[in-house]
Amino acid sequence: MKRFNKIILPLFMLLVFEAVAVTLWLTKNNIFYLFNFSYIGVSLSLGIFLVMGRYRYARRVVQLLVGLYMLVFLGIIRRENMQIEGFWYYLFTGVFEAATIHYAVAKIFGPLIFGRGWCGYACWTAMVLDFLPYKVPAGPEKKKLRPVRYFTFALSLVFVAALFLSGAGNIERIIFWAFIAGNVIYYASGIILAFACKDNRAFCKYICPVTVFLKPMSYFSLFRIKCDKEKCVSCGKCKKVCPMGVDVTDNSRKRKNATECILCMECVKNCPKDAL
Repeated sequence: MKRFNKIILPLFMLLVFEAVAVTLWLTKNNIFYLFNFSYIGVSLSLGIFLVMGRYRYARRVVQLLVGLYMLVFLGIIRRENMQIEGFWYYLFTGVFEAATIHYAVAKIFGPLIFGRGWCGYACWTAMVLDFLPYKVPAGPEKKKLRPVRYFTFALSLVFVAALFLSGAGNIERIIFWAFIAGNVIYYASGIILAFACKDNRAFCKYICPVTVFLKPMSYFSLFRIKCDKEKCVSCGKCKKVCPMGVDVTDNSRKRKNATECILCMECVKNCPKDAL
């Protein structure tokens, strides 16, 4: 059964992305979508398979495969702003392309299936931050910083809206450079916060505007970490290794930091009784 489960989940993820790839290819009459979502689907499926096989660097592998592809190839080479400013840009132009498709799949509707898997396996900001030394938070949670994400969310919307309302010329070029500047700001603030809070994922918890979409949708996620109460011995190891402070021993959707789970599987790998 365990071997079957190791195959069925990666296969399911691959089929989901292939369905998206083929649908967009046919409806948009653009074969790039077939390549794009097939590549991402294969990368994520490979990563999930390796994670379930407890390969040590599994998540790092898929983070680099997907994160670098989206940052370097889609973002810099193809000049597509895949950050939230790009989403607002395409939304205001009324075009279902690039960032709007990306957000629909990965950050708005996708989380209903795989929760905040984006944060754990594909985000190019977290891809870098996860290499910093505080993989498990060494400092207290900064709850007062949580509202900052709503400010950065609103700021991105106001920035793009202002471009359209002011009649700025060559908005597409501005949006591209906003992508470059935004990444510099994200990496700088993420690294500074990680060392200040002694937590690699401080940026994700307090600053990232994308979580405004991700958190409410992931509450209803199909795939979740669940605890077998009969096997659990309440050793607390799962809580100690969780980078997001989630109480995975509580199977309720209202458990502590429930919508912060990034499905990194550290709790599963470290559980001495295979209760997760």
